[in-house]
Order: sequence, then structure tokens, then C-alpha cells
Amino acid sequence: MLLPETLRLHDREAFDFHYIFFLPWKTAMVGAIEENGGKVTCLPAKNNIQLLLKARALARYIRQHKIELVHAHLPWAGVVARLAGKMTGIPVMYTEHNKQERYHLATRVMNLATMNLLGRVIAVSADVEESIRKHKPNLKAPLETILNGVNTERFTPHAAGGTEVRAQFGIPADAPVIGTIAVFRFQKRLDVWLEVAARVLKEEPRAHFILVGDGPLRPQLEEKWRQLGLEKNAHFVGVQTEVRPYLAAFDLYMMSSIFEGLPIALLEAMASGCAIVSTDAGGIKEVIRHEKDGLLCGVDEPMKLVSFAQTLLKDGQQRKRLAEQGRKRIEESFSLETMVAGLERVYHEFVKR
Repeated sequence: MLLPETLRLHDREAFDFHYIFFLPWKTAMVGAIEENGGKVTCLPAKNNIQLLLKARALARYIRQHKIELVHAHLPWAGVVARLAGKMTGIPVMYTEHNKQERYHLATRVMNLATMNLLGRVIAVSADVEESIRKHKPNLKAPLETILNGVNTERFTPHAAGGTEVRAQFGIPADAPVIGTIAVFRFQKRLDVWLEVAARVLKEEPRAHFILVGDGPLRPQLEEKWRQLGLEKNAHFVGVQTEVRPYLAAFDLYMMSSIFEGLPIALLEAMASGCAIVSTDAGGIKEVIRHEKDGLLCGVDEPMKLVSFAQTLLKDGQQRKRLAEQGRKRIEESFSLETMVAGLERVYHEFVKR
């Protein structure tokens, strides 16, 4: 939901925003973008080969709508944008959300091979910037980090909806809730997340667990869920375009990722007043200072999340302190306003008004 969130804050007098997407079933953000004045178009492609063949269609769109700058996200869409930029002479900037080491070999090769076609490269964390510099030492385009941010006016502690979410799943008002928001992919390691949940449940039998999201690994995760006997206490709620009620219901926000860029959902959870227990994957360790803004363990020791969660569920004062400090951390260093200002500074370098 980063795109509609940033759109709410962008200077609409200076810029018009057009959004192109390629996977026709990825429509979750369309309504929110259109509600905030963005124009959304799908150039349908079912796989990466079809996606590459959309470069000419994208070039036509750029010419037809007199686009002056293309800002691409994700490697394959980024490659298509670079090809279209080459065809039209329009500058292209690209935001990298992940470390190069974490991409499939073909994806990494295509991403790096075409990166010198860009006018600017943006990394979402210092960790991601370091990875680019390591794998593309001859990068010609300027590279800088603009940290992901969150709208601290929309994501606040004690937001409405938490009571309704608990009622929907039959969760008592005083029962602890641990949640996460994620795409169900390998990097999130949600099978481990469920194992942690099962262990926490042995010590805290009244606890409930909520997973917001969906993805290709859902069938495997549901099978794991059944094997662990979590049917009554863990709840799959699917993709939600409005996540604030779920964050309001969480006492703890837990992540077990093996790698990350700088996850927006984590920032939103911190802004919403959730205490955090997480692995220190990628940019997470740039946000959370262990025992100050949350509790972190190494990516190779995720079962430490069990004791972290149990400690914070028992110690309400520590949980409150970490939640309050997490909110303060976001306000001071990871606000969406700061992120949008950084992006618009780059936009103005390419689009003269």
C-alpha cells in the first residue's frame, strides 16, 4: 500500500501520477490509488517473457500521455521501464527494495545488466544500497538511499476497528493477539512464524495469532497450520486494503523473515503502537535498535522469538515502553512526509516546472 499512501501526500499541483501494472490479478491497490486521484492502467502479462514484450506498449503509453519521468519498482517491471525509456528518450528512475543476493539468478542478471539505462537509482535502506554497489561497481546512474516511510497521521496508536476484528474471530477482549502482515513468500518464512506461534501457545494458551495477506505459499502454510493444531487460535484473513483495524487488534507484531529490504508493514505496525519482535533481516536492523525500539534476534535463530513474545505478553510495562519508543522512532526518522519530500526532490531534478 506504499503507492496510495505516498500519493495522498504528493504535490498534485506539480505532478500528475499514472500507475501501470502488469499482473492483471494484482488489483488490491487499484481502488485506493484511484480514490486519491491516480490514473491506473493494466498492460496484462502472465509471466516475465510476456512482461518484457510490453515495453513497446509502455512506450506508446508514455508518448500518448506525455509522460516526462518514469519511476519503476521491482526488477522485471524495472527492466521493462528501462527499455521503454530507451525507446522514448524519457528518463527512468528505479527504486530497489531488496538485496541483489536475494533475487533469482535470471532476475539479478537482467536487473543489473540494464541498470546503466537509468537516470537515478533509489535504495530503500543502507543495506540495499550496499548490495547494489557491491554487485554493480560500474554503475553510472547516481545512487542514493531514501528510507521507506509511513504516514504517522493515518497510522496511530489506538486506531478504531480492533474490537471489531477481535469479535469477528471470537477473540476475547483480554486475550493477547500476535499478528503480521505479509506476502506469503519464502522470504517471510511464515512456516517458522507458525512454529513460533505453536510454541508461544503452549505457554500462553489464550493467545491468538492473525496473518494478514496471501500469496503462492498459502496452501503449504495452511497445511502446516493444521499439522500444528492451530485451527482455533491462528487466523488467516487474506489480503486487506485497510490494515489499520488489524494493527489496532495486535498486542505484538512479529516477523520471522530471512531477508528484507525495508518492510512498510513493519513501519506501519510501529507507528500504530505495536510492540515488535523480529529477526534482524535486512533493513529491519536499521529501524529497530534491540531492547530500545523492539526485540531483535539473528535470522539464523528465529526461535528466540518464542521467548521474546512470551516475555512481552507477561510484562505489560515493557511491552508498552517498546511500543511507545517504536512510535517515536518512526516519527523521528521514518515518516512518510520525509520519504515523499526525498522523492519529489528527485522528481524535480528530472521534471522542470
